[in-house]
This record gives sequence, C-alpha cells and structure tokens, in this order.
Amino acid sequence: MDRSFFMTIDGKPESGIGQFDVINPATELPVAQCPKADEAIVDRAVAAAKSAFPAWAATPIETRAALVDLLADALQSRIGEFASLLTAEQGKPVDQAQYEIMGSVFTLKAFAQMRPEQKLLKDDGHNRVIEHRTPLGVVAAITPWNFPVILVINKLGPALVTGNTMVIKPAPTTPLTTLLLGELCAEILPPGVVNVICDQNDLGAYLTQHPDVAKIAFTGSTATGKRVMASAAADVKRVTLELGGNDAAIVLDDVDVRQVAAKVYGGAMANAGQICVAIKRAYVPAPMYDDFCDELARLAKAAVVDDGSKQGATIGPIQNKAQYDKVKALLADARERGTVIAGGEALDRPGYFIPPTIVRDLPDDAPLVREEQFGPVLPVLKYTDIDDVIARANDSDYGLGGTVWGRDVERATAVAMKIDTGTVWVNQYLAIDANIPFRGSKQSGFGGELGQAGLDEYTQAHIINAVPLEAMA
Repeated sequence: MDRSFFMTIDGKPESGIGQFDVINPATELPVAQCPKADEAIVDRAVAAAKSAFPAWAATPIETRAALVDLLADALQSRIGEFASLLTAEQGKPVDQAQYEIMGSVFTLKAFAQMRPEQKLLKDDGHNRVIEHRTPLGVVAAITPWNFPVILVINKLGPALVTGNTMVIKPAPTTPLTTLLLGELCAEILPPGVVNVICDQNDLGAYLTQHPDVAKIAFTGSTATGKRVMASAAADVKRVTLELGGNDAAIVLDDVDVRQVAAKVYGGAMANAGQICVAIKRAYVPAPMYDDFCDELARLAKAAVVDDGSKQGATIGPIQNKAQYDKVKALLADARERGTVIAGGEALDRPGYFIPPTIVRDLPDDAPLVREEQFGPVLPVLKYTDIDDVIARANDSDYGLGGTVWGRDVERATAVAMKIDTGTVWVNQYLAIDANIPFRGSKQSGFGGELGQAGLDEYTQAHIINAVPLEAMA
C-alpha cells in the first residue's frame, strides 16, 4: 500500500519507536506497516487526553454533539477508502466492509442526538433532589480485530458526547482503519481529545493500569477481559467489558425448515463467523433435524470463499493465523466426534481460509459446542423436549446473545424469556441498534454499550440534595 500511517497524539502524527507489518489474511502478505508505541508514548497520549479534558468537558454539549455529527459526515465522505482498507487488513468482503462503515456513521449520528438525562428524584416543595451526570475523564478504549471500526465507534460516540477524552488502542492485526480514524479526529476535534496508539499486544496492561485513566472500555475475549478487570482494581477504575459468547439458536417445531435454515446459516456465517453474537450452536427438533442439517449443508456448499476484495466473495478468511489455528484444532476434534456434512478442512491455498462448515451428531460436551469457535463452523444439535433444550442452551459460562425461531411469536418470546443472556432475538439475528442497549451476562461481560444506558456508562451519576437554609434551624 503506497501510503504511510501514523498514530495520533495531541492532534499530531506520531511515528513511534519502530514499525511492524500488518498482514492481509487473504494473501498472508503485508498490507502496510504500522507505527509502534512504547510506554513513554502511552504516557504522552494519556497526558494529552488528561490535559484536553477540562476544556472538552466544559464545552457545551450541543457543540460536542455537533462535532461528533461532523465526524460522522467525514467518515461517510470517505466510505470507499475506509472500506477498502478494512477489507485489506480484516479480510471481510468489501460489501460487508462498507456495511460496517455505514453502521459506524449511523451509530455516531445516533449518539450525537443523545443526551445524559437529568432526573428530578424528589421535589416536595421543601426537599429537592436532582441526579445529573458528569464525565469521567480519560477513557482507554481497547478494541478487537473482528469489527475494528464500529467497535471503536461504539465507545467513541458516547465518550465524546458526554465530555470525556480518549486514548484508543486497536488490535495489532487490524490497526490501520483506526489510525485513519485518528487522522479524521485530529482534523475535526480539539488536540488531545482523541489519541490513538498501537502496540503488538505488549502495552495493554500498562495503559489499563495507568493512574490517569478513569475508565476502560474493552471489547475482546473473556480471558483478556478478566485481566483488564484485574488491572482496573487498584484504582477502582470504571470498566465496561463486552466479551465472548457462545450464542445458541433454538428452532421451534412450527417453522418452515428452508426459511429458518437460511436465517440460522446467515447468523452463523456472517463475517466468517467472527462475531461475538454470531450463532455458535443450533438446536433443532428431532423430527426436522435431518432436513434442517441438509439445508444448512446446501447453503454452506454454495458459498463463495475468497479474497474479500474480489467480486462475488461471500466468505472471507479468518483474520489472523492464531485464530485460524484454533478453528482448525476445533475442526479436527469435531471430525472425530461428529459428522461433517459441509466443509471441514482449511483450503489448500495462501490465506487463512476455512469454508463454511456444518457439523451434526456432536455430543454436548464437544469443544465445538462448549467453546466459542469464532469461525465459520456451526454445530447442529438435536432435541426432543423444550425445557431440556432451554437448560442445555443455558449450560454455558457465556451469556451474550441468542436467538429463538418460531412461527408463534408469543410462544417463541416465552422461550426467549428463559434464555440467560443479555440479549435474545426472536426471528431475527444481529439486530444491533445504536438506540438499544447491548449487555452481556455471566462471563460475557458487564456494563452496557449502545442506547441511553451505553451513554450513561461514560458518566458519573451525581446527586444534589437541597433544602432551604431555614430547614437547618
């Protein structure tokens, strides 16, 4: 790629202490080089954010919101550039990359319309109690490689509108779009309000333990989320964790097999299965199990697995070699314990390509059923009793999302009410809306993103309790 990338600190480009290659997962060749920070650069980035905070917090919220809206417009005006870069570093087909960028635009605009709510808790003519919200300070945002643009936007929008400043650290395998976003921020926002630093997974603890960081907003694996939570303990930092999931799809016995199989397939294979709320396991009634599996296999075999920059590609590569190797290991075990009816082997070509894979007849204790595969592999399990399948779906350390599919919406909703996750969709999947809160339960995290609740995560609730001076007599 014929351009250079820089980190952003205090509104200025920063070349860092060196560079590392960013690999295109479709070719295993470098896309570009990324600048690398060290602890001194992290200190400078946090110091810039801390210095910018008082003036930014004092800026009228309407002005802050207008600048967030302007940032959305700037992002939209460069959708082609961002989408092409996103495909090159992440691997997803370019139409899906464009969808992510437009989703980021919509999310920024949605947050630009939200305001922290002041609540009158009591007013009896004598005692007046108000709850209002104030910004926290410096927010450290740490983002993953599966959706490197929109998952930073989910944090940037509410943090900026509520008056916080930021230090953003993207995943080292997909830093380029975040670096480009940092350039946009430097053009539109006051210096120091948004800072972007990059590492090779060696500075996360230093950033999260930094005494001048007030809040950590993290999206990533549960294992890393636990370390982030631990690092926040010393200073009792505010933390939002959006972690892993092992989302179950429960298919009820009144559906059309062909129609719902297509929906379940789409929910499992979007972004090559690399979505925290992708369908990770499907439970199907015994009488329709064979037909449902056959239809999923037909859809999987029809997929076009290729470089996301090529016309017609529907499934891109796994984003990085470490995840590619993990999915291959899960496949090897699944071939031993179940029946692979589509896919099942990595493609013999450059790039981290695994075709859509459907596995049936696995036991509930198989790793592919118990763990988060984060790849285009779907185990399909049989059930005969609805209470039993609800218990099986809930038998997980994770609790991020899930789906229920049924022609009788009230019945399906009643089943959904019994699923122990932060979100359950009925007859739809990945229905993420910037105005609707998104939360995890159990080891899928805590705190919320999106919606008014997501906005409030970046504020401190502040109680004012007032009575007339005469009341003290």
